[in-house]
Amino acid sequence: MNNKRFGSFAAIAVAGAVVLSSSVMIQTATAAPISSAKLTASLSGTLNGVGSSAQAVAETTWAAGFQTKNSNVTVNYNPLGSGAGLTSFESGAAEFGGSDAYLADSDLQTGKFANCAAGTTAIDIPVYISPIALAYNVAGVKNLTLDAKTIAGIFKGSITKWNAPAIKKLNKKVKLPSAAITVVHRSDNSGTTYNFTQYLASQASTVWTAAASQTFPYSVGDAAKGTSGVQSAVQNATNSIAYIDESGAGALPIAKLIVGGKSTKISAKGAEAVVAKSPFVAGRSANDLAVGIDRTAAAKGDWPITLVSYLLVCQQYKTASVGTLVKAYATYAASPAGQKAAAAQAGSAPFSKSLSAKVAKAIKTIK
Repeated sequence: MNNKRFGSFAAIAVAGAVVLSSSVMIQTATAAPISSAKLTASLSGTLNGVGSSAQAVAETTWAAGFQTKNSNVTVNYNPLGSGAGLTSFESGAAEFGGSDAYLADSDLQTGKFANCAAGTTAIDIPVYISPIALAYNVAGVKNLTLDAKTIAGIFKGSITKWNAPAIKKLNKKVKLPSAAITVVHRSDNSGTTYNFTQYLASQASTVWTAAASQTFPYSVGDAAKGTSGVQSAVQNATNSIAYIDESGAGALPIAKLIVGGKSTKISAKGAEAVVAKSPFVAGRSANDLAVGIDRTAAAKGDWPITLVSYLLVCQQYKTASVGTLVKAYATYAASPAGQKAAAAQAGSAPFSKSLSAKVAKAIKTIK
């Protein structure tokens, strides 16, 4: 496990008590060189973002790097979850949102977002790709393999013991306890939950009968707020399991996943491979890059329980200077330097060349 990544996440977790009531200036990460980002040192002002807790470590890293180049700019990011990101961006409390789920069709109407110019709407800009981990805390178990149907049974509550036949069948050489399973899921409106439940609805529909949702659909287990809350809950509950962005798994062991009939280890490379062959969602503007993740991906190394996290931004801002700042910050976050820095700190997957080019082109249209 990447201990450097865990250390960065811990810093965000410590800040959590503060961000519930106010924005936090993110300046804790080591600044990355941004010579390739083509930014200007003459920028000034404050940007406020709210949203995805999965993005928290990456946002720390991007803000530090961006502010190093632009000393007169302050970037505040409040990692309250994707749902809060959407509502804060909609109300105008934030100049940009962070979300692990792209905007719904109903969100694309003009006049919905307070900071957007009249007659315009928002767009989705991918900035962060990461596998979703199945992190667990089971006494004596350091090597666990699960498949979609078994995961669905565990998180729906129909598989309740660690030595249940379905789990034993996948882990014949593992000594599994007879202990009850403690399921931990997100309590808040979460894009991570949406991606996780979308995978189960697609790949285990005979077990997981609920539709994909940003709120956890079943009354089972313990609920925890945000990535840091889920991490803490699993660490403190023996025989527990949770879905969590890999950046937040820390030192917890992560289950392998049966993909294409083979036991597969989680990896950023596997997440990137899935996203690279996934289509963009049809029927959107040319600058809206919502990705329809292929949950059926089953090539060697693929990790289909993956999320693409977005910056929710206005295509055109009411205030031109705000648009200039958002455009510059998004440019850095999506640049090769920004992606490399996030990969080092958060364990995320850098963009493919094709996606990088498309994202850069879309960002250039922000006004």
